[in-house]
Amino acid sequence: MQSLKDAGINFVTYLPETRLSQIVPLIRDDPEMTLIAASSEQEAVTIAAGATLGGKQAAVYMENTGIYVSSYSLLTVGKQLGVPLLLIVGYLGGVPDQRNSFLYATIGKHSIPVLDGLGVDHALLEDGDRLEVKIKDAVRAANSLRAPYALLFAGEFSE
Repeated sequence: MQSLKDAGINFVTYLPETRLSQIVPLIRDDPEMTLIAASSEQEAVTIAAGATLGGKQAAVYMENTGIYVSSYSLLTVGKQLGVPLLLIVGYLGGVPDQRNSFLYATIGKHSIPVLDGLGVDHALLEDGDRLEVKIKDAVRAANSLRAPYALLFAGEFSE
């Protein structure tokens, strides 16, 4: 959570998700951060974009199924309007994940191609090595590109 703050993030929208859920109470309890729960990932992206346009540095926290649900907002608000957002994605079911199951294998296999199709740059994180630097780099990239940037948390983060 401190890594997000150090990167300038001060506004986070989210949907409940189990793999990275331990950061939600930390964000909620920090007076310098605003945390907004949403009913869908599309709504979370739109709320975060509005906060960004209002001067906040926003992130959206979701599992990788949220990439599909929010794709319209990512394309129209994020890409077409040029709104930088950090996407914090709990990534399960992708190629590096050896615990693929019927539930996650198909979703994970297509998450990165969907991001590529939307033109959303991304990085896959499998461990906490240099996490602070990677988060700062992702926020810097989102701001430079004026577009969403996704950090896919896999490996040790998804256990």
